[in-house]
Amino acid sequence: MFVESLALMNFRNYESLDVKFSDKINILYGDNAQGKTNILEAIYMSATTRSHKKSKDKDIIRFGEEDSHIRVNIKKRDVGHRIDMHLRKAGNKGVAIDGIPIKKSTELFGLINIIIFSPEDLAVVKNGPGERRRFMDMEICQLSRIYYSNLSTYNKVLDQRNSTLKQIVYKSGMEEMLDVWDDQLVDVGSAIIKERANFISMLNDIIKDIHKGLTSESEKIELRYEPNVDIDEFKTSLYEKRNIDIKNTTTMTGPHRDDFGIFINDSDVRIYGSQGQQRTAALALKLAEIELVKKIINDDPILLLDDVMSELDTRRRDALLNSIKDIQTIITCTGYDDFIRQRINVDKIYKISQGKIV
Repeated sequence: MFVESLALMNFRNYESLDVKFSDKINILYGDNAQGKTNILEAIYMSATTRSHKKSKDKDIIRFGEEDSHIRVNIKKRDVGHRIDMHLRKAGNKGVAIDGIPIKKSTELFGLINIIIFSPEDLAVVKNGPGERRRFMDMEICQLSRIYYSNLSTYNKVLDQRNSTLKQIVYKSGMEEMLDVWDDQLVDVGSAIIKERANFISMLNDIIKDIHKGLTSESEKIELRYEPNVDIDEFKTSLYEKRNIDIKNTTTMTGPHRDDFGIFINDSDVRIYGSQGQQRTAALALKLAEIELVKKIINDDPILLLDDVMSELDTRRRDALLNSIKDIQTIITCTGYDDFIRQRINVDKIYKISQGKIV
């Protein structure tokens, strides 16, 4: 699969944009803060309906405008598709596939599979559990519509339970409502835990050999899923910690507090790893993600590299470039000299300046 073209209107700093891509390697270069990353963000949104930067729709719309449009044409197994997205400051976004509006965003998932790698991905390795949960959710949602539906339902039920916890202090009889929310949390939460465990297990099988190659077999990496609660104990734990939840007015048990560990030679790389080890682990994680998606969808994903080349040394950069030879890759950078020096076959090069392709 690959993106054939992208058209934008009133998106970030773009009043309008129309660009066609090669199905291999594309480079968007230019100074910082010119709009290179915004193009990647639009492509990512066309696959997931969400910004990889956690931005709200109203913040993406060009300053002074009320709405924004994204149009992406893709080719998947020799069949063309068009995705249209309409972002509004007032109201929900609208999405259409091949000119037909969709009612649920789950209908979009799986049409395109996007993997994005940026310097911020080091946060998955270095930062707290929230970054690693987001990593799991972003990828599994693209691979499983059921997972996205369960995650959406879980978050809504969690909000309802937390709202009830806040009301218990002021309203008698509200505690009985917790039984209803607990049953629903356990139902959809257990499905989420199973999917995450399976995802980390499959990723772990792939990442080991990749990491060996990056470290000349001198280090061994392992991913360990760390659920906040075992499925068999989920309901009991919710009940036993109910008084604590009421006191804190928030739910302390469930997959919304999950994590996974990244260990090199049995040491937690987040705590004990050097900066080089953390960068290598982040790169290995992305390369493993590419291979896992290929295996599951029996097709190549689209890879977006947002200014990561400057963050990698020569050995890691070579490993990354060797892995993208056969898939569409759109790369942002401040210059393309490194690609010329390494004789990388770049199919299209665009210079981005002040929200325009020059």
